Amino acid sequence: MLSEQSQNEIDREIAKYPPEQKQAAVMAALRIAQSERGWLSEEIIDYVADRLEIPSIRAAEVATFYSMYDLQPVGRHKISLCTNISCMLRGSDTIVKHLQDRLDIRMGETTKDGKFTLKEVECLAACGGAPMMQVDDEYFENLTPERVDEILAELE
Repeated sequence: MLSEQSQNEIDREIAKYPPEQKQAAVMAALRIAQSERGWLSEEIIDYVADRLEIPSIRAAEVATFYSMYDLQPVGRHKISLCTNISCMLRGSDTIVKHLQDRLDIRMGETTKDGKFTLKEVECLAACGGAPMMQVDDEYFENLTPERVDEILAELE
């Protein structure tokens, strides 16, 4: 189901907790699985649950609660755009519209060429640099439409 390397990484996460508390590694295990597979299918969530000896629903609850987990395939670059209050007050609605127009997709969709997925998130913990977005693992703050175009041009 997962590579030996990913299984070893999950084992290292499990080892951080007492044996009777191995379920505490669920977030890390899901992150590792998603990193390898690109997204979390029901089958992968079940696999993680089995590794942690917890009911599948427990792992699914975590995967569906946090916006960092993807429950469907995503593009090569995932753009997570914060639309929470701090970002909204500093113009995230302009950035949302610009991204949707520029990429010709709506929130939750992937471009036809599979390059970009646009995802709305509640908070990325960078309120001081609002509006902001995360592209893959990198944060971009104090966004303007022009800065968004520069970022996208670097990724295209």
